[in-house]
Amino acid sequence: MSKSDFYPSLPLRDIVIFPGMIVPLFVGRDKSIRALNEVMKTNKKIILITQKNAEVDVPYVNDLYSLGCESKVLQLLKLPDGTVKVLVEGIDRVKILECKNSDNQHLTSATEVVKDIVDSKSDSLAFSMAIVRKLEKLTNLN
Repeated sequence: MSKSDFYPSLPLRDIVIFPGMIVPLFVGRDKSIRALNEVMKTNKKIILITQKNAEVDVPYVNDLYSLGCESKVLQLLKLPDGTVKVLVEGIDRVKILECKNSDNQHLTSATEVVKDIVDSKSDSLAFSMAIVRKLEKLTNLN
């Protein structure tokens, strides 16, 4: 796990982003658009965090889950109605360590990467048992 600097963050309604996913998002909130503009200027990563309640229009730290997804912006398109369509790719799962949310700025978060814990012993045992079953079936066919 490695600690990061503060990155622009985007609260999401009704969607959870995981590493490896490529998803189009439609963004309309001013703070969220400012966060995306910051990302495009600095070529930084963005932290995508799902809101606990999608009906909250101005989410604060308490309204967000403690895990998010470090992502990169692949494409950004400004639409005529003032909203933005953005294509993002999830990179890593992250734990939110600290959030800053001022009234006239976008949300920023300090995070640390959360790696998957793989129990290799139980995986190896499961694979071994599966191979033995396949071999038993194969020998019974002859």
